[in-house]
Amino acid sequence: MAKYYDEIPESLIEWIKKQHMFWVASAPLGPGGHVNVSPKGTADCFHVVNSHQVWYQDLTGSGVETISHIRENGRITILFNSFEGPPRILRLYGIGTVYEYGTQEYESFIPPEARKPGSRAAIVIDVYQCQTSCGYAVPIYNFATHRTQLLRSFHMKELHDRTTAFAEINPKGLKAYWALKNTSSVDGLPGLLTAPDSKVACLSVFDEEGPRPKLHRLSSGDVKVLSTSANLAIGFAIGALVATALPRILSFTGKFSTRA
Repeated sequence: MAKYYDEIPESLIEWIKKQHMFWVASAPLGPGGHVNVSPKGTADCFHVVNSHQVWYQDLTGSGVETISHIRENGRITILFNSFEGPPRILRLYGIGTVYEYGTQEYESFIPPEARKPGSRAAIVIDVYQCQTSCGYAVPIYNFATHRTQLLRSFHMKELHDRTTAFAEINPKGLKAYWALKNTSSVDGLPGLLTAPDSKVACLSVFDEEGPRPKLHRLSSGDVKVLSTSANLAIGFAIGALVATALPRILSFTGKFSTRA
């Protein structure tokens, strides 16, 4: 069932490029530390350099577990699932390196014209092994679209930073958020070290006029239609049951009456 590779096969590289989301797993060395699993799903964040190296653009969140764990021990696993087409699970085992926003290494991976709002680091992973398994228990889902709430939210925070004097920190800006939420993990390990104090302007690419995907909520009319359909289905099932059982009941009753 499971297959192991010393590098990422070309066929899997092409498959990775078609996926819409992935998961990142990491953990501290201490036995009492929190194991972390984070879903990532923004378009064009994950990139394959070659069969031994991948990287992704790490967007700001309310925590900083992956960055903290990589700083401590380097261990990281990337997980992909196939939700459409043939089933498959892919794991990439590797050693990670964190390049924070505002460093030359970060900009070599993520220049301003490719940076997404809220981007705080480039996570580069040297893959030493990958594994595929069946994925037979993974449900089938149809992809609708990517959410834009996170990008839109941090775009607004970056606007606050851009309208603030160069030497000041805007309390509503992204760098203030980093200082508040992203400097240490839940276990107290160091998180972002230099990004909150970076003097580099937060430049990114975001279409403010772009679509805002929303969940489809059922209207009262939809609910009534569903309710009516359900009642019809139940009525049909009961009718079919009665039509099947009634002749047998009558037949049995007749035989019983004759014997009496």
